[in-house]
Amino acid sequence: MIKNKLEQYIAEELRKGDTKKIELYKEEKEYAETYQLIDPNTIYVEEKKDEMRFADVYIERSDKESEDLIAEENSAFLTQSLAFLKKNQKEFMYFESDSFDLIGVESVSLELDDVFGTYDVMLGLKQQKKMGPVIKQLLEKHLGDSTSFDLLFNQGDGMWDLNFSLNPLSDFKEELSIGEALQLIYRFLFTLVAEVEVAK
Repeated sequence: MIKNKLEQYIAEELRKGDTKKIELYKEEKEYAETYQLIDPNTIYVEEKKDEMRFADVYIERSDKESEDLIAEENSAFLTQSLAFLKKNQKEFMYFESDSFDLIGVESVSLELDDVFGTYDVMLGLKQQKKMGPVIKQLLEKHLGDSTSFDLLFNQGDGMWDLNFSLNPLSDFKEELSIGEALQLIYRFLFTLVAEVEVAK
């Protein structure tokens, strides 16, 4: 999935301009170099700034119980502290962005767990059902143990419902902004999907 979509993106970018220069974010740049999707002798890759990744983000804040919409936010909201969820525990946040498409994720939700006080991420992951054991093994490797996540195949949508806690990730700290937390989620999912694809 990542390989095909990245190859497609690179081809489109090269068609757009006359120059042999493209822009990629750090994760995509490293992936393209590792899997030789770009010839470094003919194409120059400029690294995009991380904070630009979610410039297109669509954000909803909703009530946990009723799922009623509280407010829609723009990308400026990403500068808020992650602790916003501690002050507004009855809310969850919903994010959509084109960046998620590359890794087979439609959207991401984020909330503070009422019982454990952990920051929990919920999403649908487009991977084949047969990849379940591999995904589970990789989640255990990255998150430490199986209590940090729930993984269930959704027959109706044909994708994996994945819930995991942000707290066990090595770069996690409560002082993160919402935007930085979103970057952390993206990096984690990018690594996970790339590893799943290698295991296929």
